[in-house]
Amino acid sequence: MAVQQGMPFHASVASAKGALEGIVRSLAAELAPKIRVNAIAPSLTHTPLAGKLLGSNEKKKASDDRHPLKRTGESKDIANMAAYLLSDQASWITGQIFHVDGGLSSIRV
Repeated sequence: MAVQQGMPFHASVASAKGALEGIVRSLAAELAPKIRVNAIAPSLTHTPLAGKLLGSNEKKKASDDRHPLKRTGESKDIANMAAYLLSDQASWITGQIFHVDGGLSSIRV
């Protein structure tokens, strides 16, 4: 989200993530047709790394409520997208950024 929306105090993370999105598209162009390059852009996901942000029931509920699907992502949500992108079902997909974020980056409710 930091790349798509201007957010206060996110300049460094937006810059880094914007660079990653650019390199995904550039490498997809350079390496096609032999190699496909895509990226997964998750929202806050319930993992040990997010422990401080989701460390209480109140924080977890606040995160859940921010997302249109009313839940915080789980590692399996990201793993499922990665498995799909690695499968033959995604053989005609390259240069894409997949926002696995419960709708947070694209819709408002």
